Amino acid sequence: MDWTTHHGDFFKGAPCLVTGGAGFIGSHIVEALVQLGAEVTAIDDLSGGDWANLDGFGDGVEQVTDSILNTDALATATAGRRFVFHQAALGSVPRSVKEPVLYHRVNVMGTVNVLEAARAAGVERVVYAGSSSAYGDPPVDGPKVETMIARPLSPYAVTKLAGEYDMRAWSHCYGLDTAITRYFNIFGPRQNANSAYAAVIAAFAKAMMGGQAPLIFGDGEQSRDFTFVHNAVHANLLAARCREKLGGEVFNVACGDRVSVNTLFKSMAEQYGMGDVQPQYDPPRAGDVRHSLADISKCREILGYEPLVSFEQGLAQTVDWYKDNLVLD
Repeated sequence: MDWTTHHGDFFKGAPCLVTGGAGFIGSHIVEALVQLGAEVTAIDDLSGGDWANLDGFGDGVEQVTDSILNTDALATATAGRRFVFHQAALGSVPRSVKEPVLYHRVNVMGTVNVLEAARAAGVERVVYAGSSSAYGDPPVDGPKVETMIARPLSPYAVTKLAGEYDMRAWSHCYGLDTAITRYFNIFGPRQNANSAYAAVIAAFAKAMMGGQAPLIFGDGEQSRDFTFVHNAVHANLLAARCREKLGGEVFNVACGDRVSVNTLFKSMAEQYGMGDVQPQYDPPRAGDVRHSLADISKCREILGYEPLVSFEQGLAQTVDWYKDNLVLD
């Protein structure tokens, strides 16, 4: 991706901090900022990330191996930054069901720490990674709009929603401008496939590369607005660049298309030459939502967002990346 085509020289020389910068989405944001000439610091405790994700573009990146729960390290990393892209969090709905207290400690208190560090440092804007899990299962089917009442179904969803509310509160109480990019099922290269809580596309890739039939929880007709990681990066950069005060506004980041898990399976099976394989089915998991589809009109109208990569294009790139890079545990 040539990010200068979309963002010019806006970030040239801009001091930026990416929390969770060694992780999946964070490393892609770091990569884009480096290409755009920003001065980048990344902080990550490596509980889910790896500095190897920055190989090839991270030589000029200041790498801080520490947690957002360490307020001293966070204050040092934030000092002098113009923008903060807050990506650090514990992910996975199933794991949050097993470890709810840990998730609240890291995702909620960690976010407060980031906001306080940004406030003390005089940061211009914090862009926060929200989650579509905040919507839960609305009573009306159809695209999910930012004005809908949040109905979170898991501890993970609650923690991400709490972070959104903190972003809004810090903007209104302290004048720290913030924006929330509410992600819908982000996927792409560098997403960890070897975790016990791997996201569905990564988990399918691992199973198929091992010659195994993937496991689907539920009947497979649950659907998601699968969104390639470059679209999430683009939205973050647009949110940071916005000339208006955003004051904790929430923006859906997605493609606006719905794909069932069964359809995803069939597409990936074909790309891995496993078209005759049938998936395994297990009961649905606690906390999972049935359908997820985004209305992206607000992000389009205020930030100028348009998806840069379609689901089909992104899936092909992702499968190719796993074929070349995935080492099975």
